[in-house]
Amino acid sequence: MPSVLRSPAVLDKLFSYQSSGRCAVDHKIGVIPFSLDGERIAIMFVTSQKRGRWILPKGNLKTDESHEAGGKREAFEEAGVNGDILTDFPITTAISKSTAKGLVQTAVTYYPMLVTEQADEWPEKKKRERHWALLKHAYQVTDREDYQQLIGLFEAISPAVLATAKRKK
Repeated sequence: MPSVLRSPAVLDKLFSYQSSGRCAVDHKIGVIPFSLDGERIAIMFVTSQKRGRWILPKGNLKTDESHEAGGKREAFEEAGVNGDILTDFPITTAISKSTAKGLVQTAVTYYPMLVTEQADEWPEKKKRERHWALLKHAYQVTDREDYQQLIGLFEAISPAVLATAKRKK
């Protein structure tokens, strides 16, 4: 478990308890779109809709939608990419978002997605920009600590992701 999720303060923000005593979790699904150039990995970032900050595609699952299907849908809607979701490498971490109520932490499960197609037209093209960065430079693309931590977690498993992606190509 990433250290960020071990913090009681973060856990208190992620989990709320309903009157029934059951825990309600605000949980989203996301992807880390990536491509290979030999032994190098590049990640695709998109801009957030409101502030134009570099983030990774994420969103809510639809009713009865699998993580894989939801990740593929979000990747195409926000970044215009299709590909193979590597379901063996989920990363769940806390991602913050500014709202009218202040900063809210949300649990997001990200899956690496080997990009096989990049469309010229996609649903949110007019709302977002996209940008490729080599993994070693990805920390410089986003100024957000939560995304930098996510990139670090992805980098830690990148040898296994690279090996799996090469088998799929």
